[in-house]
Amino acid sequence: MSDAEAESGALADKDNPPISKDRLSMTQVARVKVIRRALHLTQEEFSGRYLIPLGTLRDWEQGRTEPDQAARAYLRVIAKEPETVSRALGTRNAA
Repeated sequence: MSDAEAESGALADKDNPPISKDRLSMTQVARVKVIRRALHLTQEEFSGRYLIPLGTLRDWEQGRTEPDQAARAYLRVIAKEPETVSRALGTRNAA
């Protein structure tokens, strides 16, 4: 099967449509918000604890911009080891 045939077959699959750019963006937005909410932090607290500018965090959560590759990696580390990141940054009790 050629790449073109595979792509054509994928596009024709009504049960599993490709992720649109809008849907992918919503997934990133949701992920940032889910991480923050799982940690029971407000935007201000999350911003202060993980040294992410508040405006940047708001832009990510509202879908105006998307985290770049490095920021996505940082968010994954925060999701896995929030206390370790906070301790390493010296912001454990920062609000």
